[in-house]
Amino acid sequence: MRQLLPEYLPEVNPVELYTADLRTCIGDRPWVVVNMITSIDGATAVDGRSGALGGPADKAVFRALREVPDVILVGAETVRTEGYGPVRLGDDARQRRRDLGRSEVPLLAIVSGSLTLDPDAPMFSEAEGATLVLTSENADPVRRRRLESVAEVHTVGETRVSMTMALSLLGRLGIACVLCEGGPTLNAQLLAQDLVDEWCQTTSPMLVGGESSRSAVGPEADFGDDASGGGPPGLRLDRLLEDNGMLLARYLRHP
Repeated sequence: MRQLLPEYLPEVNPVELYTADLRTCIGDRPWVVVNMITSIDGATAVDGRSGALGGPADKAVFRALREVPDVILVGAETVRTEGYGPVRLGDDARQRRRDLGRSEVPLLAIVSGSLTLDPDAPMFSEAEGATLVLTSENADPVRRRRLESVAEVHTVGETRVSMTMALSLLGRLGIACVLCEGGPTLNAQLLAQDLVDEWCQTTSPMLVGGESSRSAVGPEADFGDDASGGGPPGLRLDRLLEDNGMLLARYLRHP
């Protein structure tokens, strides 16, 4: 894997790069990183899952990024589609986190308005720490009681989950950095409330076609008038890596 920007380096170690990046809380909420992969034509999945788009370079960055956060945030639909289990890290990654005075693995936080989750799933029964479930007041009370026996269930919104409230809650729990792994609906909710500080985008050298969704799909956000005169806020390209035609970019919010 080589670095193309900001300066050319013929070989880089993604763990060294991504774990050294500076990330700090934004006010009372954690820093939010989104990590996504798409094909050249923008597809986020092949046959419903993202795994076929990846390769060794993408997996290396995926693992490196998972060393970074206190919490991995994911939507319930992605949990079901991708078959999420408990967060696992290798021995070296665990040691690096211990050396920094952190827990050996990040917590998993699942966003679900309907609470259509299996309480017997390994992401609950085999988790090394408490699995968090973020839901709304409208959630089914029976499902909630079942999940409360295996997870920490938090209400963050009345009729639907508010990501602003969710991140404020995580901030109060001492969470400094959140890694969001999608899916597109959750990403759109974060974007709509201007809560994304860092976007890590892998572009796989594939043309997929079909009807796969974009990286963020949801109601259009009302960005109002920003410093650039209105419209979506722009990001700056902080770093660009390449490996066998796969591009791995790190974008940051403008200071």
